[in-house]
Amino acid sequence: MKRLLVFIVAIMGYVGAWAYDFMADGIAYNIISANEVSVTYTSNDDYSGNITLPSQVTYNSVLYQVTFIGGGAFCRCSGLTSVTIPSSVTSIGSNAFYECYGLTSVTIPNSVTSIGSDAFSYCSGLTSVTIPNSVTSIGARAFHNCSGLTSVTIPNSVTSIEEGAFYNCSGLTSVTIPNSVTSIGESAFEDCSGLTSVTIPNSVTSIGESAFEDCSGLTSVTIPSSVTSIGSNAFDGCSGLTSVTVRVLDYSAFLTNGVCNLIRATFVNDKPVVLIDGSGNEIKNFIIPSGITTIGLNAFLCCSGLTSVTIPNNVTSIGQGAFYGCSGLTSVTIPNNVTSIGHFAFQNCNGLTSVTIGNSVTSIGDKAFYGCSGLTSVTIPNSVTSIGGSAFSGCSGLISVTIPSSVTSIGDYVFSGCSGLTSVTIPNSVTSIGGSAFSGCI
Repeated sequence: MKRLLVFIVAIMGYVGAWAYDFMADGIAYNIISANEVSVTYTSNDDYSGNITLPSQVTYNSVLYQVTFIGGGAFCRCSGLTSVTIPSSVTSIGSNAFYECYGLTSVTIPNSVTSIGSDAFSYCSGLTSVTIPNSVTSIGARAFHNCSGLTSVTIPNSVTSIEEGAFYNCSGLTSVTIPNSVTSIGESAFEDCSGLTSVTIPNSVTSIGESAFEDCSGLTSVTIPSSVTSIGSNAFDGCSGLTSVTVRVLDYSAFLTNGVCNLIRATFVNDKPVVLIDGSGNEIKNFIIPSGITTIGLNAFLCCSGLTSVTIPNNVTSIGQGAFYGCSGLTSVTIPNNVTSIGHFAFQNCNGLTSVTIGNSVTSIGDKAFYGCSGLTSVTIPNSVTSIGGSAFSGCSGLISVTIPSSVTSIGDYVFSGCSGLTSVTIPNSVTSIGGSAFSGCI
């Protein structure tokens, strides 16, 4: 999801004719306490070339420590090429170096604990940055549009990578996220088209919406078992991605209030998902734990290597897209406690040859078995009252089907494209048959 990041109001605050308390050696300062000052803004053209900030400055016979680079302090100083920050500084404020296009290098000392939002946004000349291990937070859009940035070192002290932190850093080729990070924010690495590899550690529990969207150079990604939520479009537009690996160390890691959500979001764009165990071996037979009552939305989306899955008796519903694209799945038994099969639940499971539907199922969702071309027979139990549109469309291997007397309606295109279908029994209970329900059954 593309997002326009608008900073006009914030930036205009820095562009105005700011007052400052004093100047020393061409640098403006504001007094923020009895013995501390912050570097502040003067005008667009006042700072240029190579600047070394002092750790101390004297004004009116008072010695002050330079502890803070204020918001917008060097904003739009396009002539600034390098800056050395002293070890007395603990914080870099929002928009501190915003649109410093000429900035090629910056040294951030170990004293700095926070980098503010948009701090280096649009510093397109910046090629590398080392973030010291004193920093605990990288602000939203901190390095947004730093297109010249080729490498970045994120230290173990950082716990979260905020929204848009490295958005459109198109020159970035690889990034290692340390074990201290627990969340990767929305659009954090969006449009990093040069990114070819990323290592996501076991500490990460959430990957935000569009986090790696349009990272077209990304060829592989491994999602650790610690991740419990993945935002929509997290890997959308990753055209170079050939597969997604999900590490499963403990099946219980994917249980939330009785819901099994292995993948949790439509983020893979029909790319194959490979499930591996702690030893790196591919998981082909998946046993869903007995505590599960719901197989959630897209739970096993595109797990093409999965050949069998055991669904426990506790399960009462199979969610939308639960096994979508599981092309290696050959058979499935839906237990008697399941009452509903969601839309697209087994769509494009073209290796599926047989399915047993439990006698408590009342509804089969739209396209539930769409494109299951290997399916030769299906028994619909007496409990079913409605069959959704295109539920068995494209099941070209299906030879016969018996519709029970409990069914009252057959949706549009339900059996369209079932070219192998030779017989179908429709009971008197059926009062409506949707358009093109048997289209292409010749």
